[in-house]
Amino acid sequence: MIGYVMLGTRDLSRATQFYDAIASAMGTPRFMETPTSVAWAKPGGPAGLAVCLRFDGRPSTWGNGVMVALEAGSPEQVRALYDLALSMGASDEGPPGDRGGGFYAAYFRDPDGNKLNAFCMLRGG
Repeated sequence: MIGYVMLGTRDLSRATQFYDAIASAMGTPRFMETPTSVAWAKPGGPAGLAVCLRFDGRPSTWGNGVMVALEAGSPEQVRALYDLALSMGASDEGPPGDRGGGFYAAYFRDPDGNKLNAFCMLRGG
């Protein structure tokens, strides 16, 4: 049902560097680029992710209660994405670990304050 998720940014260059690194670590290429936005997706694949400057020119802010979940292939990839995000200026919102029911996740906020998680489902969880 979801085609893509768009996150606002105050600094498109910084956001593009951050998400280029995250997308690369997940094997997801840039899908589209305009002067005010960049998107990453696999054609025919799962939902993509985009960052943009606000159309109305007002400052972008993060949504309280909004989170984007990035599906990783393994606990090792969850940890690697979390470490990469923190090394790129993200802030910690919860270190990697089993959250119950076989749901393994790590939480962080990008440099603009948007909340994300990297997760995978553990077999037999």
